[in-house]
Amino acid sequence: MFPFAGTQFAGLPTMPAQAMTQQATRHARRVYVGGLPPLANEQTIATFFSQVMSAIGGNTAGPGDAVVNVYINQEKKFAFVEMRTVEEASNAMALDGIIFEGVSVRVRRPSDYNPSMAATLGPSQPSPHLNLAAVGLTPGAAGGADGPDRIFVGGLPYYLTEGQIKELLESFGPLRGFDLVKDRDTGNSKGYGFCVYQDPAVTDVACAALNGLKMGDKTLTVRRATASVHSGQPKPDQANVLAQAQQQIALQKLALQGAPYYNMMMPGVDNGMTMPETPTKVVCLKQVVSPDELKEDDEYEEILEDMREECGKYGSVATLVLPRPKSDGEEVAGVGKVFVEYATIEEAIKAKNSLNGRKFGGNIVAAVYFPEDKFLQGEYNVEPASS
Repeated sequence: MFPFAGTQFAGLPTMPAQAMTQQATRHARRVYVGGLPPLANEQTIATFFSQVMSAIGGNTAGPGDAVVNVYINQEKKFAFVEMRTVEEASNAMALDGIIFEGVSVRVRRPSDYNPSMAATLGPSQPSPHLNLAAVGLTPGAAGGADGPDRIFVGGLPYYLTEGQIKELLESFGPLRGFDLVKDRDTGNSKGYGFCVYQDPAVTDVACAALNGLKMGDKTLTVRRATASVHSGQPKPDQANVLAQAQQQIALQKLALQGAPYYNMMMPGVDNGMTMPETPTKVVCLKQVVSPDELKEDDEYEEILEDMREECGKYGSVATLVLPRPKSDGEEVAGVGKVFVEYATIEEAIKAKNSLNGRKFGGNIVAAVYFPEDKFLQGEYNVEPASS
């Protein structure tokens, strides 16, 4: 459905044992590159990233090109770039925001990246000794804001500079990475970003202190970005004290409203309770994709990119979850739906009203609000009421 072109460079060893090792580490050796310039192709991408990796001292596997394969989607302007080693792929993550043919490109982990498994294969973070200044990048300014302790910072006033935002965040400790999301055309802040602290112990303290902070006419939304779009499922470390506190606050607000918030019906049992259309920060998009469209990594990545771009038109997307089928056939809750958490309820209302009834890939989308507490717990099998 979404054709990719593939070109291979600098061949890998062909011995069976080596080939098996390369296949096993492939998910940790690939990087996603988005926002490519219109004339980019496999060869120019491979040449550029190999040269840049050499310039910053990121080639840890010895002489030769760091890039061994490029898979590009010309229509959607993104590619998967495969490196020789896991360590070189991690070093490439520091290149987020680098200018390629006049365009600032995004460098991310691909959807099949498994942080836990990758940690056993090699370094999962860029080397602190990379010479990023050699290619016009500032250490910690854009790249490095990735990993299990990644924080989403939303509701930022548009007039704040990167330096001012970093100064605020660094009140709790030095940052390992910071990424302010900007409009691709204007270069202006989109009002949200991501950061990672050097000391993971600071993460929850900063979230608790900054979340809900008033800045002018804006209110900050600061929380762990652990409902990862890479896996489509929440990570175990979401069950932390902060998440539990947020859930309790949400439930207390509902109790004060005196209204049922979600459908408590068990399968086959009708208790007469249905979820009313009470606005929340989470919008569920139904009838968007079929399970078959989510099985292939390349197709799944493209759908994710489409949804990020479309949903981002209506506000700051804190988390986007797209459940996908498991290869072993085990049932996964929420397959075929997209769950989008916005920074504010106002943005969610705008998105819900705009997306409901729209067409996506030939399907007519049904947009409904979804319970925030159920979303935080990863309970995607709750069936929201139709609009």
